[in-house]
Amino acid sequence: MKLWLPVLMVTVANWVMKASGPLALGDRQLPPTVVDVTSLMAPVLLAGLIVIDLGGAAWSQLNWQQVVGVGVAGLARVFIAPMLLAVVCGIAATAFLRLFGT
Repeated sequence: MKLWLPVLMVTVANWVMKASGPLALGDRQLPPTVVDVTSLMAPVLLAGLIVIDLGGAAWSQLNWQQVVGVGVAGLARVFIAPMLLAVVCGIAATAFLRLFGT
């Protein structure tokens, strides 16, 4: 029961936040600049979480093989590779570096 109450509270808070925008704006459109900035918030947050996870506490657990693997996966996506193939490329690069690296 201790876990379900916070989950329910976060769910309700999420619904309230999502509903507050249309309720406040009505039928008005946001300026294009605001739409562009808002659409970039999720990828930026995800990139920040990945960087923090790779670095560890106080950057003491930084693993350069993982950083290269994430970079290879990102480059594969830039070159229009499907997501699954990009992930496999990142895993293969990390495994190769761990196998033959120092």
